[in-house]
Amino acid sequence: MFVSPMLLHKKQYPFNDHLFLTELKLDGFRTIWTKFDNKVRIYTRHNNEITSKFPELVNIPLPNGIILDGEITVTDDKGRPDFEAAMERFMSKKTGHEISYSVFDIIYHNGEKITGLPLLDRKEVLDQVITEETPLLNKVKWFEGNAEQYFELIKQYDLEGIVQKRATSTYQINKRSHDWLKVINYKYKNVYLAGLRKDKFGVLLNFENGNYAGLMEFMAPQGRKELYKQYKDFIVEDNDKFVYLEPKLKAKVKYRNLTKKGLLRIPSFVEWIS
Repeated sequence: MFVSPMLLHKKQYPFNDHLFLTELKLDGFRTIWTKFDNKVRIYTRHNNEITSKFPELVNIPLPNGIILDGEITVTDDKGRPDFEAAMERFMSKKTGHEISYSVFDIIYHNGEKITGLPLLDRKEVLDQVITEETPLLNKVKWFEGNAEQYFELIKQYDLEGIVQKRATSTYQINKRSHDWLKVINYKYKNVYLAGLRKDKFGVLLNFENGNYAGLMEFMAPQGRKELYKQYKDFIVEDNDKFVYLEPKLKAKVKYRNLTKKGLLRIPSFVEWIS
């Protein structure tokens, strides 16, 4: 039984408010875990069943009639969530990566939907369901307020970000709510625009040293307008997929982190640099 999860709005900066709970934003992939008629099924947030990919999560000792919401992660040698390793494990069990399913909410309990309960009450129900935590199955730690201080700590350890949730919030299935907010620990870099993808919007980026930096697919309309006004002056060649540019147009972008290949992960345009 699949339930489409509640989604979060983005917020640029954290805020201190004791009416909100603060959690670590885990850098993995959202996972809905269900058990009805004593049969476990596991889904991505987009309703793709992935039960067979994670056999270690099938026989964990949890009661019947529940639906859990959480994140599957793989950690690096420093204990930090490693998104690329999580994706490698998603693609193949042969990688040997050990997963962790960290649960932050419960949607059904004893076969009944409990989405109408306040978040704090659902957390108490979750404590009754997961009574013993292991590296494989655990609960996301939370506390009231203090988000600004916690976010500074997150930045020091180079983690993805935090989540702030209103303590009284109900679980809003398949909705994006301002009751749940994510604050991403973005990094920033100055780059050159080195090309345009033809079939679907995308910009090839170079680092200032000339090395390839990745493909940017996120650019606000005003930024695109300025790009389309200028790029023809810098065309050097093209093929069936890309128009290549002399690296003269410079911009500031934000990104999640560097990939293992040294590329910008999910870069997005911030502003032009003259």
